[in-house]
Amino acid sequence: MSTDGSAGDADYGRIGAGYAHYRRPDPRIAAPIQAALGGARTVLNVGAGTGSYEPADREVTAVEPSATMRAQRADSTAVDANAEDLPFADDSFDAAMTTFSVHQWSDPETGLREMRRVSRGPVLVLTCDPERLHRFWLTEYVPEVIEVEARRYPAIARLRGALGEHTTSTVIPVPLDCVDGFNEAYYGRPESFLDPRALRACSAWSFVPDQDRQRGLERLRAELADGTWDRLHGHLRTQPSFAGSLMLVTAAEKLPPGMSRIGERLRPRGERGQNGSRPTPRRTSWPST
Repeated sequence: MSTDGSAGDADYGRIGAGYAHYRRPDPRIAAPIQAALGGARTVLNVGAGTGSYEPADREVTAVEPSATMRAQRADSTAVDANAEDLPFADDSFDAAMTTFSVHQWSDPETGLREMRRVSRGPVLVLTCDPERLHRFWLTEYVPEVIEVEARRYPAIARLRGALGEHTTSTVIPVPLDCVDGFNEAYYGRPESFLDPRALRACSAWSFVPDQDRQRGLERLRAELADGTWDRLHGHLRTQPSFAGSLMLVTAAEKLPPGMSRIGERLRPRGERGQNGSRPTPRRTSWPST
């Protein structure tokens, strides 16, 4: 743990300054989060950082262990705690969410089970699928940063397993002019990777050795200058969105006591079907991503 309280592998006391300027919530990414929250009025945001994607029209309780990140929030009410040990009673919130945070937790399964415990409604995880990271052209220039992210992000199946059944995952397209500066946000704006401040706002870069980062970015700079990048990837400059690794994993709300899910319908446990027989439970499969 760093001196500023950062609970994960990244030291935001060192890299977190200016984070709020480069990592702003993008409304097109926020929209599916809002939709998945449904009618929840009280929402817990775990690993809340500077407050990105917190719904303004709901009562939000933020949990953030990094003092550097808490200091950049618009409010000063974030709880200093870790995902793995949330200081709340069971079923304290209508919903729980975490965005770009689960890959930094020391024990993602425990943290997700804690979120499930304190939320009586849905649990949302905005994350990246490590199996889809290599779709991004950045791997041609700095493969080390993609490899770092692939090691850090938990597999989607692992998240589903921790959250339990009735969990779905959906690819979230990244818009061309995305204002949330994670790596794939710059898929059509490669010059952004030449801004050191933009790199500091994406924690994966802090794990890449200086020589590897400099070598890859100097090659990118040269190929932008001589037109090579545009010959290979120039179409991305006008492509409206990029279906990369960004995923929204959503666990359904808890069932009321004595209720079970039959397909998409809730019914009392043991209720007989229309023909007088007990319904045969259907296996719920995860949608393909």
